[in-house]
Amino acid sequence: MLAVDMLSHRDNHVIELREALRWSAVWITAGLTFGVVIWLWRGGEPAVAYFSGYLLEKALSVDNVFVFALLFGYFRVPAEYQHKVLFWGVVGALGFRLAFIFAGAELLGRLTWAGVVLGGFLIWTGWRLAVRGEPDVDPDRNVVVRAFRRLVPTESRYHGDRFTVRVGGRRRATLLLVALVAIEATDVLFAVDSVAAILAITTDTFLVWTATAFAVLGLRSLYFCLAGLLRHFGHLRYGLALLLAFAGVKLVLAETPVGELPVWSTLAVVVLTLSAAIGWSVFDARRGRRRRAGG
Repeated sequence: MLAVDMLSHRDNHVIELREALRWSAVWITAGLTFGVVIWLWRGGEPAVAYFSGYLLEKALSVDNVFVFALLFGYFRVPAEYQHKVLFWGVVGALGFRLAFIFAGAELLGRLTWAGVVLGGFLIWTGWRLAVRGEPDVDPDRNVVVRAFRRLVPTESRYHGDRFTVRVGGRRRATLLLVALVAIEATDVLFAVDSVAAILAITTDTFLVWTATAFAVLGLRSLYFCLAGLLRHFGHLRYGLALLLAFAGVKLVLAETPVGELPVWSTLAVVVLTLSAAIGWSVFDARRGRRRRAGG
């Protein structure tokens, strides 16, 4: 699927909304179809776990999109090169999540207290997401970006869509590669949160990996669909915060006599929370427009 995505976007061009919507429909259809395959192959409960994880990861990826938009604005990445940066960003995101999934599942399987620690981390993350303002994504304060610039000779401008260029007989990184490093470094934090949240739903690494992969594969198209529309979903972060906190509580309860909550309840909470947050955002945005029009 990555190969199909790469071959379909070989040329540098600005991704218009219609193209982004078409590709988003392709990725969402693929993800939902795979859930049906799980249902027919392994039964209802694994399928519900897959759909719950897929919806949760898809929702959390909206926060990634907002940060990507800020980073592209900071580095002034030309619109025709953004899709290339996002493609390699998706490749890196899949790699980070694959490592975190197996490490997290191993910890939960071997250490009885790992679920409590991971649950507490998710509850704290949810609280932090609910009370913060705009995320701090200043690359000049990012340790990885600063180290990269210190260790790797870097150009201060773009050279087309190239990540490296030879100047004076010496290979140097372009500003496009610095932007990619910033995105990858930021995504590590998102990967930790999202993998911990989906492991609260199921520790079946096959279901966790496939749900995560299908959600992340559509991240690039989702960016071009939502980058200009995120202001209409101003309250979505409260819904995401609630879902992270719920995942944390679910992990903690699994280590108590209460035990694991039914997987159906998880799907219901995810759907209802996202619907309420999006509905609140749209209603508030429309009310704001009416007030401005009346004023």
